[in-house]
Amino acid sequence: MKNAAIKLSLFFNYFVFAILLNCVGIVMLQMQLNFGVSKSDASILEGFKDLPIAIAAFIFASFLPKIGLKKSMLIALALVTIVCSIMPFADAFWYFKLLFFVIGVSFALIKVSVFSTIGLLTNNEKEHSSFMNFLEAIFMSGVMLGGFVFSYFVNDADPKSKEWLQIYLIIAGLSFLAFLLLLFSKLDEKEAKIENTSLEKDFKEMIVMIAKPLIIVFILSIFFYVMIEQSFSTWMPTFYKEILRAPTSLAIQAGSILAGATFLGRLLSGFVLLRVKWIHFLSFCLLAIAAIVLLVMPLAKNIIIENNATMTWLNAPFVLYLLPIMGLFLAPIYPTLNSTILSSLPKHMHSSMSGLIVVFSALGGTTGSIITGHVFESFNGTTAFYFSLIPVSLIFILLWILNSLIYKNHSNSNVVV
Repeated sequence: MKNAAIKLSLFFNYFVFAILLNCVGIVMLQMQLNFGVSKSDASILEGFKDLPIAIAAFIFASFLPKIGLKKSMLIALALVTIVCSIMPFADAFWYFKLLFFVIGVSFALIKVSVFSTIGLLTNNEKEHSSFMNFLEAIFMSGVMLGGFVFSYFVNDADPKSKEWLQIYLIIAGLSFLAFLLLLFSKLDEKEAKIENTSLEKDFKEMIVMIAKPLIIVFILSIFFYVMIEQSFSTWMPTFYKEILRAPTSLAIQAGSILAGATFLGRLLSGFVLLRVKWIHFLSFCLLAIAAIVLLVMPLAKNIIIENNATMTWLNAPFVLYLLPIMGLFLAPIYPTLNSTILSSLPKHMHSSMSGLIVVFSALGGTTGSIITGHVFESFNGTTAFYFSLIPVSLIFILLWILNSLIYKNHSNSNVVV
């Protein structure tokens, strides 16, 4: 198959970073158990991951083709390999701040480079879309597998044990293999070279776009969505451990099941959206998310566990199965919103719009994690998850405003209003 080596390399890159990016909730739980870090302090790890992604992606977007896409990915993999190699020796919280900072910057390099490389490896929109879907599937498989592997290294009998840090040696090994695979893969980057762009030009275009009502509503929708998604995915292990009284390993696995449900939800939504208008489908998804929260939280308050040491998925209370189902309904919202806004804009604006998506997604993720962490610590986990009903309600309203603005935009010959 043409370009098989470089395509396999991109898949491998995404798989490694799926594990790294989505272990933050697991690490936050272990920080509380191993180092006595408070929930509010642990929540800032999300910021150490997301803010570097936003800043680095914006800065690097214009210049990576000039630096070299392959070279940029090699730098990212090298950085991750080095930092993961030292993590088994971590004995303080700052190690983990450094870890997620490096992960954030490296992922920005990887994401911008991978997205630019896809265009070099595909010949038409159908191939591009197909390859992108495969990448998303690989990413979600990394999220799912990562949670189960982390849970295997966790010692339920000794919460203070740091055996789980050894998993970073495995991740370092995977990253190094990805580095070698990419190093010996051929990539023709001539078509990606950009000579007439600058950071100043891209920045001005993004600022102008932000002032448009359509873009403002979209940005707010994305911001609140990622706030919800990251709140649940990041704090679910802690919620299962403290509120549902589950063993640590099972609490971590719950996050993987949520990822699995998200993967399934994205597959199914592709078929549903062929037959159902996006605004109606996403409205249904938001109502389903609210219903699950309103059902699970009262059950969580009344749960009684006599001996969680013997708890497994085979004998766990019914309520433990309900929360991950939310992934089915969270899954379609983000990609559908992105596709909808990009389809409504002229193609020359897609690059700037993509930059805004990355920036405000990262900001939303950080904000959601920090707010949930503070509410979790000040009140309790059920109150923290009840809080998600506020952004769910706001997104519901924003979606209908967005739908109206897009219709108005189309009626005015694609002039953004």
